[in-house]
Amino acid sequence: MTPQRERRGAELVAKYPEARSALVPFLQYCQAEDGYVTDQAIADAAELVGITPAEVESTASFYSLLFRHPIGKHVIQVCRTLGCMLGGADELREHIRTRLGVENLETTADGAITYEEVECLAACDRAPVLQHNLEFVYNVTPEKFDSLLETWRRESPAAALPAE
Repeated sequence: MTPQRERRGAELVAKYPEARSALVPFLQYCQAEDGYVTDQAIADAAELVGITPAEVESTASFYSLLFRHPIGKHVIQVCRTLGCMLGGADELREHIRTRLGVENLETTADGAITYEEVECLAACDRAPVLQHNLEFVYNVTPEKFDSLLETWRRESPAAALPAE
């Protein structure tokens, strides 16, 4: 573990009554630093909170905002549950996949945009809905997506997902 990671890990552990509570924030920190949750981050997290790497892996694989593969600076997550499907999400998802040239859980060839289809984003009344770097976008049509995509391609966020 690097000295910087060790310091940050100690700060996070100190915030909680149990060390294990720092696991997800520490993995978020590592992801922001490395671009995704690397095998080294898994090992570092296990050492930090005193559990096995397998236990860390099970936590990292559970959370939809922790990625075990490189992701783009733009993460687009589209709801695929019933409320959004009734609102037109099937057509939207097909449009996005075609427009980006990727499938679910893939990143565009230029490495800029990662696309993921996720379970309920809890905005059924404003379907279809998507998240772009944790910001919700409601009532998304293919045309609205195209306009947003142009804007996002001009932006260059520091990281797709904040460390905390």
